[in-house]
Amino acid sequence: MRTKSLKKNKINVVTLGCSKNVYDSEVLMGQLRASNKEVVHEEEGNVVVINTCGFIANAKEESVNTILEYVQKKEAGEVDKVFVTGCLSERYKPDLQQEIPNVDEYFGTSDLPNLLKALGADYKHELLGERLTTTPKNYAYLKIAEGCDRPCSFCAIPLMRGKHKSKPIEELVSESEKLAAKGVKELILIAQDLTYYGLDLYKKRNLAELLQELVKVHGIEWIRLHYAFPTGFPMDVLDVMRNEPKICNYIDIPLQHIADPILKSMRRGTTHAKTTKLLQDFRAAVPEMTIRTTLIVGYPGETEEDFQTLKNWVKEMRFERLGCFTYSHEENTHAYSLEDDVPEEVKQERANEIMEIQSQISWELNQEKIGKTFRCIIDRKEGNYFVGRTEHDSPDVDNEVLIDAAKHYVKIGDFTQVEITEASDFDLYGVPVTA
Repeated sequence: MRTKSLKKNKINVVTLGCSKNVYDSEVLMGQLRASNKEVVHEEEGNVVVINTCGFIANAKEESVNTILEYVQKKEAGEVDKVFVTGCLSERYKPDLQQEIPNVDEYFGTSDLPNLLKALGADYKHELLGERLTTTPKNYAYLKIAEGCDRPCSFCAIPLMRGKHKSKPIEELVSESEKLAAKGVKELILIAQDLTYYGLDLYKKRNLAELLQELVKVHGIEWIRLHYAFPTGFPMDVLDVMRNEPKICNYIDIPLQHIADPILKSMRRGTTHAKTTKLLQDFRAAVPEMTIRTTLIVGYPGETEEDFQTLKNWVKEMRFERLGCFTYSHEENTHAYSLEDDVPEEVKQERANEIMEIQSQISWELNQEKIGKTFRCIIDRKEGNYFVGRTEHDSPDVDNEVLIDAAKHYVKIGDFTQVEITEASDFDLYGVPVTA
């Protein structure tokens, strides 16, 4: 029988999944640090907390594999304790307890006080908005709401995150001020649905008012919007975007599909015509806007005709940024009662076709940037390049601006003017321009 390590407990938080999980891990780490616990993010530690994702099949598989990896390390004596939290644990706790019993304890998405207690820490209410950020120092995620009230047929998020719950404006402003004091210059607003913000607290869609308060925070220079929903979009947000230089001309609006039969079955509450008009209104209101979207192919009942409709629409709309996923058949969702009748290889072929179209569109749009100068924020140095982004690009998912570090020096975390000298389909190359 092995003996427990004698070293002081060092808690390693491992984060899987989306930016909302990153945020939750940062809150957990902030609480642990406040209780004088030694905490690291995805480094060596003898106590491990795995913040899991349970959204779609690939994410669930990654989460299970990560749990198994650390359980094996525990059995080999390399770590002392393994705790599991997050969406997978919320959704499948009884199954996980049965299948992987060697985890010390499983916690759901709203179990933070109990998780802290298991880690020997106290939940401190007064730490509202305090986090140990894990992103580069110049940007941070700001979660403005939790949960979702939308009835989308394919989505398990309401099962894992509960009903929509907005955070008060003053709380978000306070959190932003604390982030700015630490050197954060870019806020990336996240929620399951930004456009629903405020309905529960203020009885109206209040994203525009929140933005008007956040732009007043000294030190914050960019504010970026992620995960808007197309139905009931509050158009006053576009006025704020157009009039406030701090609001990036950028929106992430997952549209999922465009063929009317699929939109109806997905319970999206919109149509081909309404969605197209919404995007036209976006471009009319903010001509410089970059629109990012995500699509799902291979949804139950998606015919070749439906897919051709989607392909033609992608060509027509010329999205600046686009990602495509294959449908994942998720139990306890409305769509689970439908037959998952599109073969896996057809799903993958369709996703590849969409991304080939998008790659060409992105290449053409990027060629237009050559010779132009953009204000960029420099996130990091990687290999022989400094890596930055324009206001039209979000971290990890969008284009990057690469600056040859052998020829030029730029300061990480700062803004700099960069002239684009060449471009590929998803990367821009440039040189810094001195005033």
